Amino acid sequence: MGKGFMIVCDGSNGAGKTTVIKAIEAHLNDRGLQAVVTREPGGTVIGEKIRDILLCPDTPEMSDIAELMLFGAARAQHVKEKILPAIQAGKAVVSDRFDAATLSFQHYARGLDLGLVRQINALALDGFRPDMNIILDLDPAIGLERVHQRGERLDRMEAQKLEFLQRARQGYLEQARLDPALFRVLDAGRPLAQVVADALGIVDELIRRHGGGPLDETP
Repeated sequence: MGKGFMIVCDGSNGAGKTTVIKAIEAHLNDRGLQAVVTREPGGTVIGEKIRDILLCPDTPEMSDIAELMLFGAARAQHVKEKILPAIQAGKAVVSDRFDAATLSFQHYARGLDLGLVRQINALALDGFRPDMNIILDLDPAIGLERVHQRGERLDRMEAQKLEFLQRARQGYLEQARLDPALFRVLDAGRPLAQVVADALGIVDELIRRHGGGPLDETP
């Protein structure tokens, strides 16, 4: 298949990202494509250390600018160390969140200047862009309830006020509206099996766009 590609699964916490990503990974592997699953912040040793700082609920004093720059630092390492080498090796990268999350949370939700957020993203990405963002859209109130039902502790971002999470949700929807070629929005309030089926359809579309590979051999 030659050069690989990158799919991002993003959206509200509790929307089913983990399940969808696992299904995408299995789907890619079934088609003979080597999937590399990763996450943001994180994905590398350095990125995971930054993740611990960013998501720790015990550091509410973190400034908005410090938060933005830490996300950028983790992403810069992620792209250089893990994502680009995988794509150049012909692998399919599947990431739990990526640069669209920074625009949604740091600009639309936090209110940081759009130009500044884009500048930090551009520095980290160094010209790179993912091939597709699958946004699992869900009312944050429902998402938080799902997280609570799983008995999980809220991280620093999840513990923000509901209004903050609502603004982040609108940020994803606005990005999708402005760039429909790079985003697909799925209603994550539906049965999870339907969400997964739609996500896999988007993945197949992307495989065809990148030369088809093993998928073309299936009837």
